[in-house]
Amino acid sequence: MITSPSSLRRSERSRRATLDAALELCTERGYGRVTVEAIAARAGVSKKTIYRWWPSKGAVLLEAFAEVFVNATPFVDTGDIDADLRTHVTGAVKLLSTPPYGPAYAGILTELHHDDVLGRAVREDVVGPRFEAAVGRMRRAQEQGQIPAGADLPLAVEMLYGPVYYRLVLRKPPQDEETVAALVAHVLRSLRAVPADPAVDAPAAAGG
Repeated sequence: MITSPSSLRRSERSRRATLDAALELCTERGYGRVTVEAIAARAGVSKKTIYRWWPSKGAVLLEAFAEVFVNATPFVDTGDIDADLRTHVTGAVKLLSTPPYGPAYAGILTELHHDDVLGRAVREDVVGPRFEAAVGRMRRAQEQGQIPAGADLPLAVEMLYGPVYYRLVLRKPPQDEETVAALVAHVLRSLRAVPADPAVDAPAAAGG
């Protein structure tokens, strides 16, 4: 059966209303007090509709969060990896310190420990793509000679994100721009302290 355009529009309206309702309730009540019943009532949809699209309230809030998170944390490439990482991390910190996004994501991170489906969705829809994008941006900087060839890029990304998640989960004050700049400088300084990769330098040395 072919779905009519009007049906698609109705579905998208319901989806958007559900995501907006979930975020509103998270702001008003906190993640722990949000229920699927309350989301359905606020959005003007049935519980059946919600469960047809999402397996849990965590999944609803994850989709709402992921849409905003990707747009708020771009991996720009100005040719200056130091400045670009500061821009990226600052964007992440600002979003995670702004209700309802930070509290919603903190709640999701807590719940994924006893919800395997939600945990897999977090890894596949948010953490994995952002991690790969960060490694990709660093790899381009590596190709441009801004980061040594022997640097461990995945470890560097964990070093960047680790303090951000630490403060979010433990509800510590978020980093300010100065602290973000210090974090990025520390991580890049660590990468640049890595000795040159002999396998990369050998052909040039032989040719000289």
